[in-house]
Amino acid sequence: MPATDNQGSFLNRISIRRNQVVSMDGNHEQELEDLELFQKHVADRFADLLSQSEDTLGDGLLSISWLRKLLDVFLCCEAEYKAILLLGRDPSQISKPPLDKLVPEFHDRVVKALDVCNAVSHAVETVRHYQKLAEIAVTALEQRPIGDGQVRRAKKALNSLMILLEEKEGSNHKLTERAWSFGRRSANATTSSSKDRATSASQFRSLSWSMSRGWSAAKQIQAMSSNLVAPRGGESSSPALPVYIMSTITVFVMWALVAAIPCQERNGLLTHLPVPKQLGWAHSIIALQEKIAEEWKRKKEKNRLAGLLEETQRIEKLGVSLIEFADSFQFPPDADRLEEVAVQVAELGETCKKMDEGLMPLQQQIREVFHRIVRSRTEVLDLLDQGGKVTAPIM
Repeated sequence: MPATDNQGSFLNRISIRRNQVVSMDGNHEQELEDLELFQKHVADRFADLLSQSEDTLGDGLLSISWLRKLLDVFLCCEAEYKAILLLGRDPSQISKPPLDKLVPEFHDRVVKALDVCNAVSHAVETVRHYQKLAEIAVTALEQRPIGDGQVRRAKKALNSLMILLEEKEGSNHKLTERAWSFGRRSANATTSSSKDRATSASQFRSLSWSMSRGWSAAKQIQAMSSNLVAPRGGESSSPALPVYIMSTITVFVMWALVAAIPCQERNGLLTHLPVPKQLGWAHSIIALQEKIAEEWKRKKEKNRLAGLLEETQRIEKLGVSLIEFADSFQFPPDADRLEEVAVQVAELGETCKKMDEGLMPLQQQIREVFHRIVRSRTEVLDLLDQGGKVTAPIM
């Protein structure tokens, strides 16, 4: 992305200029210029994401590819935010108003973001399970000649997939047991004990639902967005502004991840984030938020709470059509209908391939965001701990 390409020069510029000996007025002018550039970079990056969200070729809004770009944007913005806040600044300034209140509030948000990253990273395993069930159906329906056995196997996998995709909040454990056991039993294990089934379900939950039972993704996002107030008056051109911008970006990114990936307890997920529309840098963020919220409301009405991930929605749509084919299947199959099904199976296979190639890097990126947040928070806390002991600008 063009804005991302400018990051290195932006960070070098801040480092060089703030280490120059200049007057206080000069410092203030430089800070204002840095703030303007930061806002421009944020606006450009999210405008690029908004443009890519309209891609109709398979990598649009909330696709795996799009989410990875969103996380790249977060990491770039976070690096620039930290440079503006810390480089060349007397640590004692962070202990004075308005930063003495805003920075701790930001740190409280990022601690909650760590929980969201953890939950989403584990929930990617659930999406991987969707993929495995879809792959079983693809393998069965690609067989030629196709017969009753292949169709029954595909239908069983797709029915298990639909059960998971249709589950409501609070019913995860029971439905996960039913679907997960399909992939783990052998042909001779149909009489396995209830203890064995409980063990299988337990193993899957340990992968996907690692948060405490009372933890709620929706409540976490709501808590992160509380007290998110734009700076006013003189604060709108002070270091308070980048703190607010980064807080807004953090809330939006975590909210988008929760909307896309089937995290624990998303009932009541916010559909509106408190971002003033008059802020130029926020226009694309607001537009993206509105598009995602509209899709969330539409899916919620249909009790499809498996997430808005584009690949998940695609396998759901194709799965419904292929189940209809399986329900009406008679041997020998109609040649025209079989040709239509072959196209759908190929599309489902391509979607599974994208998931296979993209889910692991996405999971790794989420972990990278987690560790970046931890590292940056530690750096600021160490700086605050130094307080008045530091007399020279930070290199």
